[in-house]
Amino acid sequence: MIKDIIVNLGLGAKDPAGDFAVAVGEAFEAHVAGIAVSYEPIIPGAVMGGIPPEFIEAQRNEADKKAKDAIARFEAAAKRSSLSAETRVVSASVSGAADQFARIARRFDLAVVGQADPAEGIQDEVIDEAALFESGRPVIHVPFIHKGGLKLDRVMVCWDGGRAATRAVADSMPFLRKAKQIEIVIIGSKAGKDNEIAGADLGQHLARHGLKVDVKRITSPDIDVASTILSYAADSSADMIVMGGYGHSRLREFVLGGATRGILESMTVPVLMSH
Repeated sequence: MIKDIIVNLGLGAKDPAGDFAVAVGEAFEAHVAGIAVSYEPIIPGAVMGGIPPEFIEAQRNEADKKAKDAIARFEAAAKRSSLSAETRVVSASVSGAADQFARIARRFDLAVVGQADPAEGIQDEVIDEAALFESGRPVIHVPFIHKGGLKLDRVMVCWDGGRAATRAVADSMPFLRKAKQIEIVIIGSKAGKDNEIAGADLGQHLARHGLKVDVKRITSPDIDVASTILSYAADSSADMIVMGGYGHSRLREFVLGGATRGILESMTVPVLMSH
């Protein structure tokens, strides 16, 4: 059951993550909380004394305006959908905002974040990774090119038998129950034995929950896993990808697994990840 959702609102002209969170809230009749960050000005230490106070204040005012505009867009969308909603502006540095968002997300069933747009800087990337590795909650990453709301005609579950993938499957159950088609996809470097169907046990587990699934094994010896996943998602017209998020924290910096980083950088459909 999804009863409450938190979303990191986009600060650009469009906000795919905010719109998607509203759509998920509608589908599950859930409360949605929108967080907009007013980022503190970044001042290089070497020139701190040489920057006029007026310049710093102008940067701060611009950041406040972007956050307030994001809040206004989200509140209008939530009102049109008659959603239970709340909003909050967080004033912080990039790392401070990421830490706050992850901590707040621990008190919600689901976090929704927008994929980092290369044209908008690294802020969203830092928050995305903190939400995944520090919140303890499932996170849906929404591509910055995404249009429309929640669609679950076909859900693709990436399965490698690992702990993170197991957690993702469990966390995605509310979405899987609403899906029209579910496909378990296993990617291997070599073909399996004729009498071996990897993922069959997971299929049986989901069947006990009343879900009908197909199992597909892809052999990909030469292509990286992320590219294989995204290519198959495009070929199969998947509406959502479910997968484990792999990585660890080192000196407050997140070191992502290759497939996880590749998906976050190049996703074309919403991706539910759990760590």
